[in-house]
Amino acid sequence: MLDAALIKECADPSLKPAIVEQFVAAAGSTDPLAVTVKSGGRLVLVPKPTTGDAAMAIVRQYAGQAVVRVGLTQFPAGVGAQNAADLKPDLVDACENLRKGTSMFAKILRIVAKWYGNPQSEDVFPQVFDDAVYAWKTGEFEGVSVFQAPDPGDPIELPQQDEMHSTDDEEAAVATPEKQPEANEDVERAGIRIDLSRIGGN
Repeated sequence: MLDAALIKECADPSLKPAIVEQFVAAAGSTDPLAVTVKSGGRLVLVPKPTTGDAAMAIVRQYAGQAVVRVGLTQFPAGVGAQNAADLKPDLVDACENLRKGTSMFAKILRIVAKWYGNPQSEDVFPQVFDDAVYAWKTGEFEGVSVFQAPDPGDPIELPQQDEMHSTDDEEAAVATPEKQPEANEDVERAGIRIDLSRIGGN
């Protein structure tokens, strides 16, 4: 669980604290010194760093030849850096990592939301969020390199950002057996999309 004071002080202000928490839970790490290295899609085993210097030594060793993710947000080391010397120790600083990571994730959310046509419907946000997390993990969305892509700049104004999972929706889905198989299929396919359009209708 992320410290609320850390979120308030360091996270991108355009993201609500609940979204920051969900982003770090879905894509980040609880350890500010965590370094993950992947080469050719395979995880490379690296020693667990216990100091910032040790973490940065691993980052510099692999940056440029593998995908290196660092810190609370598992920020992609090397984004915006021309060579290993450009990699700053603030990557392993909890506050700076959260600041950089949430700022980049907010941009990715805007890219994904724009692709969806900047929907205002609250039930679309979980899908936008899931796609943005996937883009964060893979570095791509619909063929676009999201870390290098320009920021579309449109602020995310989606309702119900605080409650990604609405208990009302879940109860409604459970209360109507004829919708249950469809709901299950949707859950398997897309995470949290459930068609409730006909519930309570004529």
